[in-house]
Amino acid sequence: MTLTHPERSTTASAPTTTDGPGTERLTTLGAQLRTALDGDFAEDRARMRATFPAEDLLRDPELDVEASREWTLNRLLSLNGQGFGSAGVPTTANAGSDPRGAVLTFEMLSHGDLSVTIKSGVQFGLFGGAVTNLGTEWHHETFLPDITSMKLLGGFAMTELGHGSDVASLETTITYLPDSEEFEVHSPTPGATKAYIGNAAKDGTMAAVFGQLVVGGRSHGVHVVLVPLRDDDGNDLPGINTGDHGHKGGLLGVDNGTIRFDHVRVPRRMLLNRYGGVDESGTYVSPIDNQNRRFFTMLGTLVRGRVCVGGGGGIAARRGLSIATRHALRRRQFPAAGRPDGVLLLDYLVHQKRLLPRIARSYALGFAQNLLIEALVHVQGGDESTEEDQRSLETHAAGLKAVQTWFANESIQEAREACGGAGYMSENQLVEMRRDVDIFATFEGDNTVLMQLVTKSLLTDYRKEWGELDRTGVVQATARVAGESVLEATSAGIMLGRLADAVRRRPEETTLVDRRWHALMFEQRTRHSLESLAMRMRAAAKSKGDEFESFNALGDHVQFVARAYMEEWILSAFVDALETVEPGESRDVLERVCSLYALQSIHDTRAWFMEHNRISSGRSKAIGAQINELCRELRPHALPLVEGMGIPEGWLGAALLDD
Repeated sequence: MTLTHPERSTTASAPTTTDGPGTERLTTLGAQLRTALDGDFAEDRARMRATFPAEDLLRDPELDVEASREWTLNRLLSLNGQGFGSAGVPTTANAGSDPRGAVLTFEMLSHGDLSVTIKSGVQFGLFGGAVTNLGTEWHHETFLPDITSMKLLGGFAMTELGHGSDVASLETTITYLPDSEEFEVHSPTPGATKAYIGNAAKDGTMAAVFGQLVVGGRSHGVHVVLVPLRDDDGNDLPGINTGDHGHKGGLLGVDNGTIRFDHVRVPRRMLLNRYGGVDESGTYVSPIDNQNRRFFTMLGTLVRGRVCVGGGGGIAARRGLSIATRHALRRRQFPAAGRPDGVLLLDYLVHQKRLLPRIARSYALGFAQNLLIEALVHVQGGDESTEEDQRSLETHAAGLKAVQTWFANESIQEAREACGGAGYMSENQLVEMRRDVDIFATFEGDNTVLMQLVTKSLLTDYRKEWGELDRTGVVQATARVAGESVLEATSAGIMLGRLADAVRRRPEETTLVDRRWHALMFEQRTRHSLESLAMRMRAAAKSKGDEFESFNALGDHVQFVARAYMEEWILSAFVDALETVEPGESRDVLERVCSLYALQSIHDTRAWFMEHNRISSGRSKAIGAQINELCRELRPHALPLVEGMGIPEGWLGAALLDD
């Protein structure tokens, strides 16, 4: 890559370069920013970039569904053979899982074709993860070697046509038959049909099936059983009826399909019984007495999937922004005074504002993702952890997954538009990427529902207080627990709190780039919105009207609280990360990037701040001007900022970047 063009200079002086993975050449600042963004995982991520098989990285967009599926399976088989597939899934009962390796591998796969990424997630993260986390030693010894080698391809059959997010109400039944010591798996209604299941339409020969466990006529809630689907010739086994969803809006390489069960019998030991099962006497046994607590414990072990999907969405956004920004550093439009050959797109302020605030947000989300991975490793990596640690992990995994995947969809669309007509050409990757990442906002939890979970966890300990309640109980319980003790849960970081305290008395006297003022605004947005939600719920509990409608009417407020809290938590992660960066140019640039993230977040909800007298109309206008100024200041560093996001230029695969 040539670095002598004036438009690619990072500062007034010519940039120096350093070697990156393979033949990649980075500016010195770009290399420093990449190390900072990768954080404690910098060494692992650098090694993975250097060894990742980048040839045949992207699928030909002209392939049809069948060809796309064949290419995707072959690509994953190849990657798995080279160590980029089953990482994190143990191969034996005593090997132990590696959540760190699993998430970092998923992120690395997200640098390429997303069908491969998701098929890997289905096979190893979901199917393999269910066996690992919900099964016992026998299941591990019997199935994990073939799962990790891809001799046994499987699906994760949770979602039903009639029940998506409402997992507790699944209709599929898993009934114990004591005479034969078998479980009978059955789909009693059309709504019980398993739907959108990866590996179900063609490749899968087994599925981890979620259903209501019935023993002796009593239901014990949702459990998971392994059910063979096909014979060696690919034909459905007796009682199994699979369907093919066919062409979809994206991810054409993943064979999503339906599964119906007609009184299918499997041996007793096929139930994944780590948290509950049937013993040799035919009695239901579980180490967790409370059914709701057992249900949430089982689902909690699968939280890694949300960490992975959120991280994958973040990588996809970086890919799109990298293509658009590099294009804007090459493409000229309209001559101007002193620029007879045309003005570079990125020299237009309006174009800077399309890309640079989103790049700033990518950095913020990257630092938050690092923090989330550390929390995952702490809870699932063998360290001693508490139930509080688990709940915190689940809350932040839900919120960050939603925030990152929404951001991916929005950013890739903006990147597509920022590349004009060229962005609409499949050869430039953005259209295909936009199609593929669309579903990220839906699977591993619908984003809107996940944000409701975030708010519920802020209001109270939802495992103990919310888990056993219907909507009526939620309103009543909130009235009991809402108060100052609840607000303690909103502290997103000690350092952020100290910064806010420093300017609490005279916030309007601080500059717009003062980190203390950012911290205060973010904290107030979270605390006030949460407190007012609790007060509204208290009032709803006292009313004698329709209690469902009372709760239903608060939906917008619930979403706002979750977004406000996640923004505060993300800023906290950014501020904490800044403290680890040595003083110098990279630290100075990241300080401005952090300010751009913070001010854009405030600007996006400026109506709330003005309505609640947190900022004046004059200060609101000044924020917009300050965002413009930060974009101008960061414009010379656009190339290093893109390099810092960690996507090698040679992996982008966009024809418009070819010299």
